[in-house]
Amino acid sequence: MLNSGALSLTPSAAGGATWYGGRGVFAGGQSSNVIDYINIATTANALDFGNLTAARFRCAAMSNGTRGVFAGSTVIDFITIATTGNATDFGNPITTIDRGTGVSDGTKGVWHSGETKDIIEYITIATTGNATDFGNRTVSAGNAGSWNNSTRGVFAGGYPPNGGVNTIDYITIATTGNATDFGNLTVSRWEVGGTGDDTRCVFAGGHDGANKNTIDYITTATTSNATDFGDLLSSLMGCDGASNNTRGVFGGGAPSNVIQYFTVQTTGNTTDFGDLTISRRAPGGLSGD
Repeated sequence: MLNSGALSLTPSAAGGATWYGGRGVFAGGQSSNVIDYINIATTANALDFGNLTAARFRCAAMSNGTRGVFAGSTVIDFITIATTGNATDFGNPITTIDRGTGVSDGTKGVWHSGETKDIIEYITIATTGNATDFGNRTVSAGNAGSWNNSTRGVFAGGYPPNGGVNTIDYITIATTGNATDFGNLTVSRWEVGGTGDDTRCVFAGGHDGANKNTIDYITTATTSNATDFGDLLSSLMGCDGASNNTRGVFGGGAPSNVIQYFTVQTTGNTTDFGDLTISRRAPGGLSGD
């Protein structure tokens, strides 16, 4: 998620994206308030960043390149990505977020509120305050993977009451409204990790009765079904992603503290990067500087 999934890039002279960056941050997860960080361009173990204001499962993570936001349960927190320290209260969601996932265009942060819900909410990342209604997903399916470009946010997979889905939805982040069907993942699953670059969304792992090592990708600007990208180092559910717009990383999952990386514009299997400070399922991942 911006992700996801999870997100941050220094703006270009032409007004480029702002949701990528050199530092990847992973926060929360099952029974955890831990925040870790890495330098995405180099391989190494994660370092301690600080703590969320409360432990929570599967935060929806968003970034404008400078500020990172984690929305989960009844709490929205924020951090300044370039400095370490504990998170600060941002405001409150409209509804309790149960295994949500977020996207951002660098100004607006948007999340799907999670399991058994189709609700989409948003905030302006640079200003603190409570969330506002955005619209609805095409399915009530939490534990989705997410990513975006500067215009479009994408939500993939999820777990509704009748089992996992392969649905991929998209929204135009700058405008409020309901999501639209994009296509399908290669396999139905939930607890999917998301990351990518400004043209490609990559979705990894998940669960469909068994943990998956599947990695799929789409071209964000065009609607279509996902294509096989490669495989994770092992089958797991609940990883999440970050990106510096060249390299994508997935961290955590069940059962794992492993961080793994890949080059977004090439297909293939992931490579070991290092380890999170603790093993945990379903952290929220983002990036910035």
